[in-house]
Amino acid sequence: MDPAGIEDGPIICPFRLLTGLPCPGCGLTRSWVYGVHGQWGDSFASHPFGLPLLVAVLVLAVVAVTRRVRRDPPPSIDRIVGHPVTKIVIGAWLVFSAVRLALAL
Repeated sequence: MDPAGIEDGPIICPFRLLTGLPCPGCGLTRSWVYGVHGQWGDSFASHPFGLPLLVAVLVLAVVAVTRRVRRDPPPSIDRIVGHPVTKIVIGAWLVFSAVRLALAL
């Protein structure tokens, strides 16, 4: 997807369509599109958690494929979600989302 037209696309978020307010994930698609095109500032402006989430998904995919090729068991999602760093990031994301929602009101 070309980042030149990403801001002019339709709103596909059901929460935003119904309420006009941003959900916790609003802006992630734009952030990822900007990020994979190397437009880091625009990526961060679209959603500050977009680039870290993109990196996490790519790392998890590489680890999963590597383990599959080696015939090792896949990574434990329960272990990843239960990790303290994951909990801190999710907490920060929720705080960010609550502040963004409050500012949009």
